[in-house]
Amino acid sequence: MKLALIQMDIEWGNTQANQSHAERLIIGTPDADIYVLPEMFSTGFCTVPETYAEPLETPPSLRWMQKTAHLMDAAVAGSLLVTDGQKYYNRFYFVFPDGHYEYYDKRHLFTFGGEHLKFTAGNRKVIVEFRGVRILLQVCYDLRFPIFSRNTPDKPYDLALYVASWPTARISAWESLMVARAIENQCYVGAVNRIGTDPSIAYQGGTFLVDAYGRRVGEVATATEGVLVETLDLDKLVRFRKKFPVLNDRD
Repeated sequence: MKLALIQMDIEWGNTQANQSHAERLIIGTPDADIYVLPEMFSTGFCTVPETYAEPLETPPSLRWMQKTAHLMDAAVAGSLLVTDGQKYYNRFYFVFPDGHYEYYDKRHLFTFGGEHLKFTAGNRKVIVEFRGVRILLQVCYDLRFPIFSRNTPDKPYDLALYVASWPTARISAWESLMVARAIENQCYVGAVNRIGTDPSIAYQGGTFLVDAYGRRVGEVATATEGVLVETLDLDKLVRFRKKFPVLNDRD
């Protein structure tokens, strides 16, 4: 399984420009199995969603994800700001090459930034399976809540994906908690964060892959756009879990 984690700048509220930008980065990185984009990659992280939300029935960015997944014969994943006309969701889509998709609505809304005032929280833990890998979908602030992401016998996974707009001011927490999630869940963790600025916040990235030992397998340089491509070694992960079966002792 070859994973491509995309660290990109996002133009505030400009869906078409952000789609085109992401498309260039994806097409320039052929042969991956999954391409992962940051949180709200089509608009930037917005807690006043009335202006920028895409219609839930036919989000243009979801159609673009489907087209791109078909073109690349790969999955495309990332979160979008969507609405059904009454409620707003920070929705993480995982789009398969044939166009069908699964989604996860962000469970933990960022109250410090007012996200809870306009958005509806999800209530489902979502794990998708693609090309032999079981993948947990998570969004930004979810990172701080380990019980929800626990790797359990009834819902096991091999890779956790965290897509985010995580600010520079709290980047040390981002880096530390990603390692903790990988170690405690004995899994790979893919961290995908944006760079640039929005009207009030600066972002420096912090896109990397952590293995089950808590070691960084690879990363994108700070404050630069780039795509990290790494191959997941599932056989190695299985051997480690058998040799050191800590998940059998979980609460």
